[in-house]
Amino acid sequence: MTIFVDTSALYALLDEDDRNHRKAADLWAATVPTAYLATHAYVVIETSALVQRRLGMGAVGQLHDGLLAAVETAPIDLTTHHVAVTRWLGSGVRHLSLVDVTSFVFMSQSGIDRALAFDDDFIDAGFELVR
Repeated sequence: MTIFVDTSALYALLDEDDRNHRKAADLWAATVPTAYLATHAYVVIETSALVQRRLGMGAVGQLHDGLLAAVETAPIDLTTHHVAVTRWLGSGVRHLSLVDVTSFVFMSQSGIDRALAFDDDFIDAGFELVR
């Protein structure tokens, strides 16, 4: 089984003060040994910037050298990028980010239906969250 890993889960794993930290740690411990974890480059960039700004470079090292070692990171090709931008602009939803829409497109293209995330936009887009 493949599970998509979102910024919201990666960040919660690193920030012990995050309201989802304990849940993220429990879900991570349960899924890493049993599932294939995947994400894409835009999530890595988004998470890296967020972690750097809020938690510092030490936490960025934990992200890249620790957490992401267990996650296959796919590049986003030009076609996927264009599809995501078109859907994002067409959605008219202000709170939905380009990274979120790219995740939805990537998941659909990859046949992934479950996400390790704390973002209900995945549910709204027709995906299931790992609980």
